Amino acid sequence: MAMMLIISSTLLVAVAALQAGVVGQQCATTLGNATLVANELQLHYYNASTGQYNNGELWTDANSLEDLHNLMLATGNDDYHNVADSSYIGKAALDPNTDWTKFLGGSNDDAQWIILALWKIADYKTARGQDGNAYISSAAKIYDIIAGQWDGTCGGGVWWSTDHTYKNAITNELFLLTSAAGYLRTRNETYLDNANKEWTWLSASGMRGSSGLFNDGLELATCQNNGQTTWTYNQAVVASGLGALYAATSNTSLLDQAEVSLDATMNSLTYNGILRESCDLATAGGATCDHDQQIFKGIWTKHVQYYLDNANDASRTTKYSDFLGSQYSSILHNAINPAHDVGSVWYAADEGGSQWSPEASASGLEAFISAGKYGPCQT
Repeated sequence: MAMMLIISSTLLVAVAALQAGVVGQQCATTLGNATLVANELQLHYYNASTGQYNNGELWTDANSLEDLHNLMLATGNDDYHNVADSSYIGKAALDPNTDWTKFLGGSNDDAQWIILALWKIADYKTARGQDGNAYISSAAKIYDIIAGQWDGTCGGGVWWSTDHTYKNAITNELFLLTSAAGYLRTRNETYLDNANKEWTWLSASGMRGSSGLFNDGLELATCQNNGQTTWTYNQAVVASGLGALYAATSNTSLLDQAEVSLDATMNSLTYNGILRESCDLATAGGATCDHDQQIFKGIWTKHVQYYLDNANDASRTTKYSDFLGSQYSSILHNAINPAHDVGSVWYAADEGGSQWSPEASASGLEAFISAGKYGPCQT
């Protein structure tokens, strides 16, 4: 009961701060609802004793930490200011002796989601006049590990894991993003060289099909597109990376390339204009998305936000604004329960098929934050 009172009091403060209608360029009502979702994510799923999310995973926990700090930067509030330093990932970042190779367990994919979370935490701390250097330093250490995973197999690219059995889209899209964004943060030319090298290889890899969508990865024996699922998140993380590379180079053709996959998502990975994974099913008894897949749609919306941040172009923002607003509205109507937890299915009302998890909740939070920044303000 005491915890609920604390959260209720915090929410009252948040709502009061948002009453003006817009915080900066953020939509107040949307961010008020995002705060409700974030509160439930923390209350229902976060385990303060472990610093992890119950039934979560390392990479999805990293996304959730990133989301909380993305939200606080949007609202100006400090509701979750103590989460980072006490989290499993945060404690590792604050310890200069952390063995990151051991911590990451060979996952070059998971590692880069952690980089993004550490950067967002550092951004928040810097905005609040705090010291975020430990987070920046740890992110740099992880980045160097991943950069060392590039080799000439299939002409280039970073391996999905240190087992060196697979080269896939998301790991390399993340390397494009962490390299380009790393350059914007440090002005270290090595990051920019890596970003350009990555896009040159990725764009020629064949992983993006004729529809404009990236498949999952390459067949190692042939170095050809494996034809596996075109997940939503693959289509926006590449756009986020290209947006950062545009910010570094002023090459507008990169924005056009980014929007090939964003537009293909809206055309092909939706149901009545709402994002839908191939495993999403509103009715019970059929396919269900696993914990990884439950966060993909929200990551799409988050990385559209990041893409638009770097594109900094009103016409490009207008192009995606209504779509982001539609995801927000559909979640409100179809996917959110009275406690403000968010289910995994957005495209239709839940008939027993929606999954409830920290990943699904974080996915909804991501959609709300991105709509708060770039969607139409809704009341």
